[in-house]
Amino acid sequence: MPDVTKTALSTESEVDTPVVADVAPAPKKEKARSLWGDAWADLRRNPYFLVSSVLIFFLLVITAFPGWFTSASPTAGDLVHHYLGKPELGKIGSDGWLGWDGQGRSVYARLIHGTRASVIVGISVTLIVTIIGGIMGMIAGYFGGIIDALLSRLTDIFFGIPFLLGAMVVLQSFTDRTIWVVVFALAFLGWTQITRVMRGAVITIKQADYVHAAKALGAGTTRILFWHILPNAMAPVIVVATIALGGYISAEATLSYLGLGLSSPIVSWGVDVSAGVQQIRTAQHILLFPSIMLSLTVLAFIMLGEAVRNALDPKLR
Repeated sequence: MPDVTKTALSTESEVDTPVVADVAPAPKKEKARSLWGDAWADLRRNPYFLVSSVLIFFLLVITAFPGWFTSASPTAGDLVHHYLGKPELGKIGSDGWLGWDGQGRSVYARLIHGTRASVIVGISVTLIVTIIGGIMGMIAGYFGGIIDALLSRLTDIFFGIPFLLGAMVVLQSFTDRTIWVVVFALAFLGWTQITRVMRGAVITIKQADYVHAAKALGAGTTRILFWHILPNAMAPVIVVATIALGGYISAEATLSYLGLGLSSPIVSWGVDVSAGVQQIRTAQHILLFPSIMLSLTVLAFIMLGEAVRNALDPKLR
C-alpha cells in the first residue's frame, strides 16, 4: 500500500517550489566619454598623429640631449682638412656624415645642435602667445561691453601689422639678438589670432546652462572663468596654437636667413641656410640638409595640428 503522506508532501513540495529561469546578466553600461576622451580615441587611430608624434618626440630628445647623437663641436672648424668637405653618407653618425661647411665645421653637428634653438623658439613663443592671447580673449568675451570693444580694437591694430615685417622692425632695435630676444619679437606680434579664437569660444560658452547654473549658485567670476569656461574653450585654441608652432619655427629661420634673427655663434638652421646659399654652386649639401630638417619639423607640427583639429571638431568626424 503506497505511503499517502509521503506522496502528498512530495506533491506539495513540487507545487510550492518556484521555478527559476535562466536570465542573462544585464550588459554593463559603457561609461560615457568626454570630448577629450573621444578625441584621444580618434588620435590613436590617426596615422598623421602617430607619425608627427614620433617626429616631434625625436626632435625633443635631440633638443634635450644633443650629445647623444654627436660628439663634434658645432662651432669648431678646421679649414685645412675640412673646407667644404663632401658628405660621407656611408659613415652614418660620424662627424663628416653630412659633410663640412665653408668654415670646416661639421654639418651634422650643426644640424643636431641647431634643433635646440628652433624648438625652443617655437615652443616658447607658442606658450607666451597662448597665455597672453587666451587671457585677453577670455576677458573680452566674458565681460563684453566697453572692455570687449577696447581689447578688440587693440587686437585689430596688432593684427593689421604684417607679422614678419613687424618682427624685423622690432629686432632691428636690438644689437644683441639672442634666442629670447627673437622669442619676444615673435610673441609681441603673434598673440592676436589666439585672442580672436578664445574670444569667440567664450562668447558661445558663456551662454551655456551650466554657466548660468554656476552663477545662480553664487560662483565667483574667477571660478566661472577658470573652472567652467576655460576647459571648454581650450579645444580650438589648442588646435590653432599647435599649427602656429610650426609657423613660428619657420619665422625664426626666415629672420635668421635675412640676418635679422639669430646670428653666429648661436647655431640655428636659419643661419646655416643663409650660409648655404652663398655656397650653393660648389657645396649644395650645406643648404640641403638644414632645409630638409626645417621642412620636416614644420611639417610635423602642422600634421599634429591637423590631426588634433579633426579629433576635436565633431563636424569632421
